[in-house]
Amino acid sequence: MELFYSTQMENGLCTLTEEESRHCAKVLRHNVGDTINVIDGCGSLLECRIIECGKKVVCSVESVKENFGTHNYHLTMAVCPTKNIDRYEWFLEKATEMGIDEVVPVIGEHSERRIIKPERLEKILVSAAKQSLKGAIPILRDAVSVKQFIKECTAAEGAKLIAYCGEQEKVTLAQAVQKAVAANPGAPRITILIGPEGDFSPAEVEAAIGAGFLPLTLGDSRLRTETAAVAAVAGVYFMVPSIL
Repeated sequence: MELFYSTQMENGLCTLTEEESRHCAKVLRHNVGDTINVIDGCGSLLECRIIECGKKVVCSVESVKENFGTHNYHLTMAVCPTKNIDRYEWFLEKATEMGIDEVVPVIGEHSERRIIKPERLEKILVSAAKQSLKGAIPILRDAVSVKQFIKECTAAEGAKLIAYCGEQEKVTLAQAVQKAVAANPGAPRITILIGPEGDFSPAEVEAAIGAGFLPLTLGDSRLRTETAAVAAVAGVYFMVPSIL
């Protein structure tokens, strides 16, 4: 299934962006009268018929399917950008393919990368959502410090988890997911905090635990930032449906 993406909907019409229009008309050679599928980024799949096919493709919306490719949980991944940004982009792509709702680039005291280009990351999220047949595109939030994110999560609902390399007693992801499902069987909410290559500082870990984050183990192996993040997303992806 070919998917296009647009947020320009008005009066029963859908207009593709210039980039999407070019792909539709020039690369895939669609023309007036053709039927195409468009996602709105919020979970809907629109079946559309092309009525104009020039610099911009304009379509009439024939039908709408809600909750296309969505999942029955809400997952926020707060992950420190990696020194090699390609690794972070890989995480975003794979996490979107499985199912996440929000991504927060967090900058830790030990982070080597402190600047990101959100435009590039947003394109990767859109591309991955289209490729994996999802109507919803994960929200990319503004980059914040680890401590600021923790502060913002103080009153957040659901399971809040921080994965780090310390020796303290930790919960498994399965235990955390079960707790989240028990608290809200309809739509469990889970927030997972993953640190940079140099791990979180002791002060950041202390702040997170003080704000209600549970120390999380992802197994005995020491994982790279992006590997830990994808492993956590995969765990939630497989576990929540099996518990529900």
